[in-house]
Amino acid sequence: MTIKNILLVDDSKTELHFLSDVLTKRGYAVRTAENGEEAMRRLGEETPDLILMDVVMPGQNGFQLTRSITRDPRFAGVPVIMCTSKNQETDKVWGMRQGARDYIVKPVDADELMTKIHAFD
Repeated sequence: MTIKNILLVDDSKTELHFLSDVLTKRGYAVRTAENGEEAMRRLGEETPDLILMDVVMPGQNGFQLTRSITRDPRFAGVPVIMCTSKNQETDKVWGMRQGARDYIVKPVDADELMTKIHAFD
């Protein structure tokens, strides 16, 4: 599968802007959501090829949202990369248990992010 369309889920407008900029400059189509409810709406409109998911958000957190998405048959094939400032090994293990396929810690290094995304191409 070639990754072309990415959904960014993060409650920080700064992070959304930074990551959108990094990805669009590399040719990806990017859609954004600032919380779990908006992310589910976006998924209903169009299924992305990959989701970059923050963890700490108001309402439903990224772990809960990842679990919901990856257990939904409509989106089970969409890889989720957790993208968070939570850098403890237990956080990474928990994120992977919720269905995430990879984990990257903020501040995001653009080259590292691209390597992780290309692993799904």
